[in-house]
Amino acid sequence: MLIGEYEHSLDAKGRLIMPAKLRQDIGEKFIVTKGLDGCLFAFSQNEWENFEAKLKTLPLSDRNARNFVRFFLSGATECEIDKQGRFLIPGNLRTAANLEKEAVIIGVGTRLEIWDKETWQKCDENISVDEIAENMTMLGI
Repeated sequence: MLIGEYEHSLDAKGRLIMPAKLRQDIGEKFIVTKGLDGCLFAFSQNEWENFEAKLKTLPLSDRNARNFVRFFLSGATECEIDKQGRFLIPGNLRTAANLEKEAVIIGVGTRLEIWDKETWQKCDENISVDEIAENMTMLGI
């Protein structure tokens, strides 16, 4: 399971260290794509195949479904961890997530989210524990 929060810096070439604790679960090769809320999503090969299978079931006739598929697939790229534990985030994805120097990788179960550090801090500050507690029943938890 992908869990935890890890801070790292991008190097001049746009490479980021994959935390050692996450490498086994994400795999040596994995998929990174645009995510929601201003971050990137990273999926293991297996989880990406599951996600992609769900995308294939969306109706082609539905404009929202087409936009949803375009959003996630157009920027998707396979990344590979090098011998130093780093992976390259392509420029278009760094731009999409406003990644320049400081990044935070968080594990959210079936995927990782890669955030610009400042953006993550703002998002994290706005998470209301009381609101989460109130919605747990609605979410079936």
